[in-house]
Amino acid sequence: MNWLFVVIRAMVGAPLRCLAGRAVQKRHDTVFPWDTFTVNVIGCLILGLLAGAAVAGAASSQVQLLLGTGFCGALTTYSTFSYEMLWLAEGGARFFAAANVIASVVAGLGAVFLGVSFAEALWA
Repeated sequence: MNWLFVVIRAMVGAPLRCLAGRAVQKRHDTVFPWDTFTVNVIGCLILGLLAGAAVAGAASSQVQLLLGTGFCGALTTYSTFSYEMLWLAEGGARFFAAANVIASVVAGLGAVFLGVSFAEALWA
């Protein structure tokens, strides 16, 4: 039955990624992949909140499957991040490729820590 939880939330996360990505990229006139960057950072924040809630005992294993594996798994995308970095580098936009890698890692880790800290403060 756990697989059903993952499938249901993935059905929400994947279309939301597409819609959010289009809305974000439409606002930027650059080759930098703001759409993927944004959804990945949001996913990191949600996973941080979820991890903090799980440590505090406020998130059951079903909630972790629903939000972590299902929703965030479909919302975020490491493969697109990797492809876009390679596409930028091969296209001569090496600065944007490097900026994408550095900004994604720094912002993603920051979002996770922020999410965990917020969850700990909320459920401590």
